[in-house]
Amino acid sequence: MENTLSQQIQKRAHELGFELVGITPAEQSQTIERYREWIENGYAGKMGYLERHLPLKEDMRKLLQEAKSIISLAMNYYTIDPPEALAADPSRGQISRYAWGDDYHDVIRERLLDLVDFIKTAGETHLKSRVFVDSGPVLEREYAQKAKLGWIGKNTNLINWRSGSWYFLAEILVSIDLEPETEILRGSCGTCTKCLEACPTDAFIEPNVLDSRLCISYLTIELKDSIPKELRSKMDNLIFGCDICQEVCPWNSKAMSTDEPAYQPRDGNLAPELLSLVNMTQAEFSEKYRGSPIKRAKRRGFLRNVIVAIGNWGSRAAVPALKKALVDDEPLIRGHAAWALGQIGGKQAEQVLQTHLQLENDAEVTLEIQDALQNINSEMVKYNV
Repeated sequence: MENTLSQQIQKRAHELGFELVGITPAEQSQTIERYREWIENGYAGKMGYLERHLPLKEDMRKLLQEAKSIISLAMNYYTIDPPEALAADPSRGQISRYAWGDDYHDVIRERLLDLVDFIKTAGETHLKSRVFVDSGPVLEREYAQKAKLGWIGKNTNLINWRSGSWYFLAEILVSIDLEPETEILRGSCGTCTKCLEACPTDAFIEPNVLDSRLCISYLTIELKDSIPKELRSKMDNLIFGCDICQEVCPWNSKAMSTDEPAYQPRDGNLAPELLSLVNMTQAEFSEKYRGSPIKRAKRRGFLRNVIVAIGNWGSRAAVPALKKALVDDEPLIRGHAAWALGQIGGKQAEQVLQTHLQLENDAEVTLEIQDALQNINSEMVKYNV
């Protein structure tokens, strides 16, 4: 019996490296009002583009008028677990595993375009299509759930009952009617709340509701400004993203490693030494993270994150590097370097801050230095130093 076009598409998608594939009709979103309420509550933080894209997210046909079907896909990026000794070392930074390798946007987009070409060669020569990889105005988890790829867990990630949640999601809108997914959706979070309890910043307001303003992934990637002081000490050594709510999820005990070379850890991305990163120049940053998701944070944001991790490490061995960071061209970096010195404390840190207090001309950085000095002085009084 000849396979239907939907079956052929699924077979080809698997060949291209997509572990999960499902098809649904192109219809209006069923969760848009809840999403709108989430934005109105301020949970999107400073991600203003989410509100600007709201009208487009109401219906996928606003992105492609001729759209009749949505092909939802998921690609596994789980590779290895870092050695426990590295993961527990406060002198090293932790990078979310999705950013260990090459930029998934580039990898997946190429595969999606290959799949579109396959559909055209299968007889749909007049096909109209659009492809999306994470960054488009698409409520991707809603459509992935409709396509039976998994359910949206309490940590807001899509979870597959066979293999967990270490997946990149993508979509193709096509101008043809395809047979929809008929597989029965299995699994649920049940009464488990491990992800909610494990979040170090209490970013989950309730199950399935995340306040981005408290989320470490948001703070280290999306937020372009100063990280709120009350959250810095809760970030530990997380310097780009956060995997905690996925790491504790029982469903991820079923995760199987991907054989995709592009997602294997690059040299230096698996628990890098913080002091090897803190004084990178722009040229060094651009070279090191070319073709990597880490470039999204830009140098100023990434070094800000590294410096917060150094402050949480608290080692006086970091004072010389932070002293150098205090003369960086970026006020954002200087301000966080002052905070980190205040966390480390001691006479040497105090002397460095006192010197730079006289030289600093940015009001916000000056305030950071003053607060850091006050913190050091308070500690000295407390311990009669």
